[in-house]
Amino acid sequence: MTSDPHSTPQDRGEKGLHKGALGFVDSVSIGVASTGPAYSIAATLGFVAAAVAWQAPVVVLLAFVPVLFAAFGYDALNRAEPDAGTSFVWVSRAFGMPWGWMAGWAIIVADVLVMASLAQVASQYTFILLGSDIGSDPHHPAVLLLGVGFILCLTWLAVRGILLTAKLQVVLVVIETVVLLGFAVAALVRVYSGTGLPQSRPVSWDWFNPFAVSDPSALVTGVMLMVFIYWGWDSVLSVNEETKDSRRTPGLAALCSTVILVSVYVLFTVAAQAFAGVSDEGLGLANPDNADDVVAALGGAVFGDSVAGQIAVAALVIMVLTSATASTQTTILPTARTTFAMAFHGALPKTFGKAHPRFATPHVSTWTMGLLSAGLYVAMDLFGGGGMVLDAVAACGVAIGFYYGLTALASARLYSGARLRPEHATAGRVDVRRVVLPSIGGVLLLGASVWTALASFDPDFGEGVWRIPWLGIEVGAVFILGVGGMGLGLPLLWWARHTMPAFRAATFKRQLPSSTDLVADEVRD
Repeated sequence: MTSDPHSTPQDRGEKGLHKGALGFVDSVSIGVASTGPAYSIAATLGFVAAAVAWQAPVVVLLAFVPVLFAAFGYDALNRAEPDAGTSFVWVSRAFGMPWGWMAGWAIIVADVLVMASLAQVASQYTFILLGSDIGSDPHHPAVLLLGVGFILCLTWLAVRGILLTAKLQVVLVVIETVVLLGFAVAALVRVYSGTGLPQSRPVSWDWFNPFAVSDPSALVTGVMLMVFIYWGWDSVLSVNEETKDSRRTPGLAALCSTVILVSVYVLFTVAAQAFAGVSDEGLGLANPDNADDVVAALGGAVFGDSVAGQIAVAALVIMVLTSATASTQTTILPTARTTFAMAFHGALPKTFGKAHPRFATPHVSTWTMGLLSAGLYVAMDLFGGGGMVLDAVAACGVAIGFYYGLTALASARLYSGARLRPEHATAGRVDVRRVVLPSIGGVLLLGASVWTALASFDPDFGEGVWRIPWLGIEVGAVFILGVGGMGLGLPLLWWARHTMPAFRAATFKRQLPSSTDLVADEVRD
């Protein structure tokens, strides 16, 4: 099998998806690409440096801890039941369909919100690569038009087949990773060769000491900012039914993706900090003028003005462009497969559960999510007062922490003994990988979600401010998008429960209709 269009009926899984299409490398590429590592770290590091100064590297590591613990839970759940619905299915098993439905809704909210920002970045950097001044204006009509074009084209590619999507991701991730690591190495060479900036300084082990942060609240702020740049690795789980050895490969690829991400993030953070320092002036990482893209700010200084340096700077632009493009495409995957699986299990209209007869992809769900993302991008750009697209990224944190946390806790609940056969429940063993670590990760990630929701109520939290006339108060647009987006799921949940017989029956059973002893076989292994 070389392409999805050539799949045979024997290649189709229960839901009509192309089973066995993806290998381990394809899966890892999807997991890494979904985070948009180059753009994510470049757009976050400045704000973290402003909060914790020289302790940014340890913040990267601390933020990784709950993510890794949650990934253990995802791996355990996938080994028991590889389902494209991931969080929706697994949380429903553990806590009942309403909670599972809201976990699925959180995936939709996060993915649709972030698509606008990714498309805008991809569009801007296309114009920058072409040498046009249009790229400096995120709200230029041409940027909006091209951004919408990116969403539609990448949605079309996602419909054409999962294998085509995966192979494109391998290419984009290789470009992104090579250039990002090249930047880090070049910066460190300048530091240790004495050709860096006046504020350059050698790497210090003290940067990895969290107790060196004098203000604990600043440390918490830095960790909260950094937690969500790891988001996206779970996309590889959403294509589990289309992966070879679907019980093991997706979970291993997810864990591998998180390790790759933390390695790249730590190296980049250390190199950028050693080269530029953490001053809030000039090229310092904490300078608010450079906070939205430290790579662009430092590129010329790191690579110099030579021909080779100019080529390297152009490569940085290409890197951010490929990062945003890859992340845009892979963000479509979990959203479409979540709604696809929800429809398959009777929690959404059956139309969303249709698989393309030729390409074996959830084409209705994919196009619906793509068009919804494009429409929201247009609305936020035209009516959001200029800052709502940026606020949408921060608002994702509310939904991400919610569904990551619930899914991790679902692993803990299902493997804790309450849902196991007696012989497993009385074994007297503490299951660290499936219960203890996911419990810790789940609580921390839910805490991050609550922290983001509460903090975003402050009108100064993001770019935009909304005034609520009947209350006479102002709240941050991040709160409206994040908490409001999640709140919108409640009436939709009520509608689903009262209009879909299969969902209503499953809700009262506190399990999916096909539920069996979910984890007994996996525990026995």
